Amino acid sequence: MNYRSVSLTPTIEIHDIITIHYFEYSSDYHFKGETHDFWEFLCVDKGEVNVTAGVCDYTLSRNDIIFHKPNEFHCLSANCKVAPNLVVIAFRCDSPQMDFFKDKLLSIDSFERGLLAQIIIEAKNTFLDPLDNPNLKEMHKRDDILPGAEQLIALNLELLLLHLLRRYSIPQKIPVAKETIKQKSNDELYHRVTEYMNLHLTEQLSIDDIAKGTLIGRSQLQHLIREKNGCGVIDLFCHMKIDRAKEFIRENHLNFTEIAGVLGYSSIHYFSRQFKKITGMTPSEYSGSIKKMIED
Repeated sequence: MNYRSVSLTPTIEIHDIITIHYFEYSSDYHFKGETHDFWEFLCVDKGEVNVTAGVCDYTLSRNDIIFHKPNEFHCLSANCKVAPNLVVIAFRCDSPQMDFFKDKLLSIDSFERGLLAQIIIEAKNTFLDPLDNPNLKEMHKRDDILPGAEQLIALNLELLLLHLLRRYSIPQKIPVAKETIKQKSNDELYHRVTEYMNLHLTEQLSIDDIAKGTLIGRSQLQHLIREKNGCGVIDLFCHMKIDRAKEFIRENHLNFTEIAGVLGYSSIHYFSRQFKKITGMTPSEYSGSIKKMIED
């Protein structure tokens, strides 16, 4: 019996990446705008931004994604209230199906958020450049690129575009992956725990406090957090406190002493030690680095 191969026709192919960014902007950030001859999209991970695309103005919040077609003028600004986190990826693609994304403002789902996260992870494995430099015009490859990292960037980006294309053009035909009962239960418990921690970031909580507040046994709680985050319960809580502190610093409404007080630290000195332990920088060093990025 003679076998014959079948050629597969790709719908969208990505061969060239221009830049990959994950920005943590201040609440008063403003980008005056630009045009270029390649595609770019912006996705909001946290906060809110105002975006101009061509002659249209939009307000984007978490999970919104907007596509700028080649040679389209675009600019953005934060709302002066919340410091936004943004994913911005620029690339070249000549596939005809990219016409679908012209003038599109869409919203990503949890699967697509995971694809964006993988792109950022593989970008760190591929490029030397920091991903938060707004002036970056050319990315430089590492000498020690992990096997497959470059291809995974392209594959995850293609999958993101294809998933959006299908979901918004034929949503009824998208298969939905079924979670196991145990996984769904663990996800719900984890969400309950992190929501509780977020609501009590101004306090000093013990493991027993968190277990009691979330109606989860102490050992189950420890196992859940270790499984999901690879760290202890209080370690996660401390990291969440410092993440909130970084937001406060970027929003620039409170001084360091006030931030320490709001987050329940016993003193500014203890807050500064914890901040440096987790971020590698003092609060003032972190503040200076963000301001410098914006001033640059």
